[in-house]
Amino acid sequence: MTIGVVGAGTMGAGVAECCAQAGHDVIVVETDSHAAELARKRIADSVRLAILLGRSAGPKPTEVLARVRWTDLMSELQDVSVVVECVPERIDLKEKIFAELDRCCADAVLASCTSGIPVDLIAASTSRPERVVGLHFMNPAPLKDTVEVVAGPRTSQHTLDEVRELLASLNKTGIIVGDGPGFVLNRVLMLCIAEAAASVDAGIADPETVDALFEGCLGHPMGPLRTADLIGLDNVQDTMTTLQTLTGDDHYRPPASLTALVDAGHLGRKTGRGFHDYR
Repeated sequence: MTIGVVGAGTMGAGVAECCAQAGHDVIVVETDSHAAELARKRIADSVRLAILLGRSAGPKPTEVLARVRWTDLMSELQDVSVVVECVPERIDLKEKIFAELDRCCADAVLASCTSGIPVDLIAASTSRPERVVGLHFMNPAPLKDTVEVVAGPRTSQHTLDEVRELLASLNKTGIIVGDGPGFVLNRVLMLCIAEAAASVDAGIADPETVDALFEGCLGHPMGPLRTADLIGLDNVQDTMTTLQTLTGDDHYRPPASLTALVDAGHLGRKTGRGFHDYR
């Protein structure tokens, strides 16, 4: 099976790695050559680390990397079986990409890794909403065994069967949920992160204390602010803004501390600093 991935950010690179590691050929579309180069390095480093730590006894890094082809042309995806879109969480951008995918992909499943935009809203940009589905991988995709599969009101059973088959080949479990802003995970998680950051803004606790409470009292492996740092604070901000727009609920408004960190370029683990310092 050949899989298309649109966008070579952290999530796009992770999805491409998962697919190549499972033996699929992958075509990654990325118009930014610098982003594509960073993604190549990210995949190579991740595969080598997985082998070093004993998480993978699969193919050699060179074999995995050889299965991934890079291009800046969407037309190169015309013969793929599934496309997974992994661009930033902006409605207008996703609508533009899905309209183009609709034109250039013959009969592929068109999947979005959206973290909050309703699938049916994205599907409206295509002539085949029954072939559009949400595949909400969590970051880092290679280390997460479960994927939130979002069935839009017009997504067909055949499409759901195909994406579950793909996920099974990646040794991942797909849990199907209905459509709506934020689905299940981010409808809840973004509120949790927002309120955790608001507690910091109010001077009730610092980030270390907030996360220690969730980890120690509730048994969470990672507190909400460390989770936000792992996702990427720019991605969290985009998701919150989208949910605020779509729901009209100001509880999703990005807190001041989050906005300040993003404005300063402190985006979490990927930059070495977010709510916590990773340098």
